[in-house]
Amino acid sequence: MESNQKQHCRKKTYTKVGFELKLFIIDQIQNGQISTNFAAKKYNVPRSSIDYWIKKYSTLDQKKKAMSKQDEIKKLKEKIEELEFVKDFQQDIIADMEIITGTELSKKSLPKTLADEIQKKKQNRLKENG
Repeated sequence: MESNQKQHCRKKTYTKVGFELKLFIIDQIQNGQISTNFAAKKYNVPRSSIDYWIKKYSTLDQKKKAMSKQDEIKKLKEKIEELEFVKDFQQDIIADMEIITGTELSKKSLPKTLADEIQKKKQNRLKENG
């Protein structure tokens, strides 16, 4: 038989998805609850189908929400950077103050992780200044 010579690829079988489930999947993805990849695996649906549903069934309002979520994420990332900078600056001041006064206030009044970071800054400052 000729069919023995050629090996055919098995086509992956997928579950047929109803309209309500499509909308549910789209909603979960757009609300950031699951990723497209996760949805494809969970519901046994090709990613390309999910992408198509999103384009076809998303309302303008949903698209605006998705864009505003991206803006919100961007703003939150910027705020995190700003807060990290402020934290670093404050730790530098505390480390300098502890070096000048000879007291270790950070160990007594701050969480261990922050106090440890300040101790490292103090050690680095003392090494730099000899």
